[in-house]
Amino acid sequence: MTTEPALYTPIPSAPPEFKSGFVAILGRPNVGKSTLMNELVGQKIAITSPVAQTTRNRLRGILTTPDAQLIMVDTPGIHKPHHELGRVIVQNARNTINAVDVVLLVVDASTKAGGGDRFIVNLLQHCQTSVILGLNKCDRQPENPHQLDESYAELVRDHNWPQLKFSALNGDGLEALQAQIITHLEPGPYYYPPDLVTDQPERFIMGELIREQVLLLTRQEVPHSVAVTIDRVQETPQLTQVHAAINVERNSQKGILIGKKGSMLKAIGTAAREQIQKLIAGKVHLDLFVRVQPKWRQSRLRLAQLGYRVEED
Repeated sequence: MTTEPALYTPIPSAPPEFKSGFVAILGRPNVGKSTLMNELVGQKIAITSPVAQTTRNRLRGILTTPDAQLIMVDTPGIHKPHHELGRVIVQNARNTINAVDVVLLVVDASTKAGGGDRFIVNLLQHCQTSVILGLNKCDRQPENPHQLDESYAELVRDHNWPQLKFSALNGDGLEALQAQIITHLEPGPYYYPPDLVTDQPERFIMGELIREQVLLLTRQEVPHSVAVTIDRVQETPQLTQVHAAINVERNSQKGILIGKKGSMLKAIGTAAREQIQKLIAGKVHLDLFVRVQPKWRQSRLRLAQLGYRVEED
């Protein structure tokens, strides 16, 4: 996996009629935005879990075809924020809308349109950016999905937005979606080397892969209080040593993450190490420890120290 270009990596000149641009993947939490990005770029760069609001930072995935380069911005799920972290997350998602060439509004087509979808449509109605409505999870629809589809058609009836159905999970309909996105792009250059799949450094993705295992393995009260920092990475030709901290807000959460005789922390570390080894295609030794940072989600200073800040475009 190429996550960041070497300093000497050349960016070629684009051929005639080549198109390029930035695409925001927008939607409520848990509609499958990160799964969609991973499927489009062909490998895992964004973490996924059943827990809502998994994505926190804007993550760019890069899809390069012979005819186009799509820089896709996986935004956090838009929701009503309950703390400073939530406000930063939602503000970053909103800032993205007018800074891209295309907005792909992803909805969960296995359920009827709801208030959260309506809120985002209202948010988008005055933007000057091209919008595509993507009905994800069509593989989970009943045999007769008319009522579900109609609820979304009614939602955007006043807008001339193209609508496409697809499944990010099994890939159905993604070729048509990709082609539709490209039609909205203007001729442009390569923004990144063609073999790059994300602009995020490996350290960032390592931290996200660790956080993903926390989301998957711990109980409900822990996941949203977790931030992972990579303190040190030491590389040799034979082994990459990663030293990381899992930051939580309370001692009780620390106890849950460590588990009886360290069992939970060991399970998180083992699963995360396997994912990191796939990321770097090499052997990894992962050292994890848990650090208590009281009320870090409420503090702008702590948020910045842990890598969360309102992003400027």
